[in-house]
Amino acid sequence: MFSIREIADALGAEAVGDTELKISHAAEPQDAGPDALAMAMSPKYAEALSAGTARAAMVWDGADWQAMGLSAAIYVTRPRLAMSGVTAMLDPGQREAPGIHPTAVIDPSAEIGADVQIGPLVVIGANAKIGAGSLIGAHCFIGADVTIGINANLREMVSIGARVTIGDRFRAQPGARVAADGFSYVTPETSGVENARKTLGNQGEAKAQSWVRIHSLGSVRIGNDVEIGANCTIDNGTIRDTVIGNGTKLDNQVHIGHNCRIGNDCLLCGQTGLSGSVDVGDNVVLGGQCGVADNLFIGSGVIAGGGTKILSNVPAGRVMMGYPAVKMDTHTEIYKAQRRLPRLMRDLDALKKAVFK
Repeated sequence: MFSIREIADALGAEAVGDTELKISHAAEPQDAGPDALAMAMSPKYAEALSAGTARAAMVWDGADWQAMGLSAAIYVTRPRLAMSGVTAMLDPGQREAPGIHPTAVIDPSAEIGADVQIGPLVVIGANAKIGAGSLIGAHCFIGADVTIGINANLREMVSIGARVTIGDRFRAQPGARVAADGFSYVTPETSGVENARKTLGNQGEAKAQSWVRIHSLGSVRIGNDVEIGANCTIDNGTIRDTVIGNGTKLDNQVHIGHNCRIGNDCLLCGQTGLSGSVDVGDNVVLGGQCGVADNLFIGSGVIAGGGTKILSNVPAGRVMMGYPAVKMDTHTEIYKAQRRLPRLMRDLDALKKAVFK
């Protein structure tokens, strides 16, 4: 339970009314009971307050909280930032048991920091190092020579392969996989794929051949404050490590190919995939289902809309969209022209008939 004043102080926000009122959880306005903090941070959400019985709410700057029938309110100027703070306070976690579960299998050479929680059926390999205050959920695997910094939070069934280095405050959602082998294969002689890339379409006379594995000698290096979503996959580097910079966040089912280097504070949304050896600058945002071809460079500050397919280098600061990716304003013009095509074709047919006559 938290008082309205405690929440407001934590957010650096203004509280009004009965600031000693206690709340136990957050709720949408129409679902909020008397012990809930209603999330009514814009007029369109406040309209639903009458359907619930909330006594307190987070409201937009300047809202008439008394007219809404509330006993207390917290004014916020940036709603989503306020949501970050209040949800952190009210998050009950996964109710993990403290200490190390007796079914965990931990190599004697592993170093486990102070106050680390380790769940059932966890496996931790030789010479692994787990930083203080970390939480390792049930069925996680941490390979040999892995280093994880302080206050990590690994949800259930996370897998981290050998020799990975991870910074502080790492978070991984269920099923995330770090340090799989890279998808690297070669044929003994020139393949049809190689010919097609050189000629942009012609396979030539390449014969059918079996694919030969190129092993991954590198591992993965992850910075501080990185979060990776459920069922993310990050491949080892071939010779050097695959690198994820500080503060970068990967959504569910994001794939990072071998040798990729991703900068600081990037945001890669669901089902985005990077082929091998892609270099990404800082503060890059790739929307859902973006794809990036191999051996490309994406400059800092680039934003790509959902579904964008990047097939060539992108300079810093560009906003991209489409397949193949072009500047967003160019893509908008192309889309407008594409929608006009049926009408243009009808006009062209009419013109051809007129000329023929």
